[in-house]
Amino acid sequence: MVAGLGKEANLRGKVGLSLVEVVRIALRAMAANPLRSALTALGVVIGVAAVVALTMVGQGTTQRITSLLEGLGTNLLTVGPAQGGRGPGGGLVRFGGPATLPLSDAYAIQEAFPGEVVGIAPVAQGNFQLKYGASNLRATVVGTWPDFARVRNAEPERGSFFTQEDVDLRRRVAVIGYGIAQDLFGGEDPLGQRLRIGGIPFTVVGVLPDKGDQGFASVNYQVFVPLSTYLQHLARLEAGEPKVNAIYVQGADRNRLKELQERLTQFLAERRGLVDPSTYDFSITNQQDALQSVNQTTLVLTLFLGGVAAISLLVGGIGIMNIMLVSVTERTREIGVRKALGARPKDILAQFLAESVVLSVGGGVLGVGLGLLMARFVGQAIGVSPVFSPLSAGIAFLFAVFVGVFFGLYPAWRAARLDPVEALRYE
Repeated sequence: MVAGLGKEANLRGKVGLSLVEVVRIALRAMAANPLRSALTALGVVIGVAAVVALTMVGQGTTQRITSLLEGLGTNLLTVGPAQGGRGPGGGLVRFGGPATLPLSDAYAIQEAFPGEVVGIAPVAQGNFQLKYGASNLRATVVGTWPDFARVRNAEPERGSFFTQEDVDLRRRVAVIGYGIAQDLFGGEDPLGQRLRIGGIPFTVVGVLPDKGDQGFASVNYQVFVPLSTYLQHLARLEAGEPKVNAIYVQGADRNRLKELQERLTQFLAERRGLVDPSTYDFSITNQQDALQSVNQTTLVLTLFLGGVAAISLLVGGIGIMNIMLVSVTERTREIGVRKALGARPKDILAQFLAESVVLSVGGGVLGVGLGLLMARFVGQAIGVSPVFSPLSAGIAFLFAVFVGVFFGLYPAWRAARLDPVEALRYE
């Protein structure tokens, strides 16, 4: 083999080796010890795979969160108590806390912003026992207005949402979530059936589509009834004006949602006679701000995990340098023969550099493939659809090539500087 390489070097000594020939020689040298070559490239494979898988799962998670938030309504402002937290239906107000907003705020907003607000839905909620026949379960019951269906993207899949007439006449009608329809009614059609809520009979007029798992406030396990009916039959009313937990406001123009938020804040503060923002007993959350905050957090976490995974690429590069230094030592006599037969230092440099680059390129290709498989399995395990990003995969691959060049350069330079006489004497 050494003689063959020397003969090839002699033939090409004056004109140098072409890129194809350099790669062919590098592949032949790596094939002489395939197990060591495979183990050397393993660090690069794992590093690239980890980066690709993490970025795919991270982007899939971001898309899922965005889809869930947008599925809860668009152009949405949430007026809630100043304490913050989460509210009924997954909104950004406190869940399960006392109703602290006066219902008159909803009427006032409706009258003050007729062109800028296209939907408004105050909500009051509580946990009640549901019973149908021999089946029963505990769920969240939300009293609201008909606009809730549009504001929170809750149009029924079967039947219809209750109407303003149902609210005015305080009818005992209910719209149930998909999960309640499945668990409480089984295979029976819920429409028109009498469902007892806290011992009070309600007629089911609508069933919502499957909204998926949205945590402890999943719409799938909520019941929606007219707010007037809820306040009369289910709420524990205190003396004075009726209170609600939150007021959902849908703006007409998405581009002016921030402006509407500021004007609505000023309006409610003036309505209460409050001047100092630190004394406000309400808060207004912009859905777009919440979505942007979540996406930024997810992006930072994805980049951090991707950076941690990229460290394994550096470890793989160190492994390449180590093996290439060993290879230079083992092949010192071969290098001496090649130089004696006419190979120039840049030919030796190109050969050993090509070997390290081929290792990193091969590891990068295998890493991208392995990353796709890893992302698929991880996505299935956590219920997320991974999103392939050609840019992320390309960056990971190019970084792997850079690692091969960077960590292979010194061993190649060292091989090129060997003295042919000393190399021929090496045992």
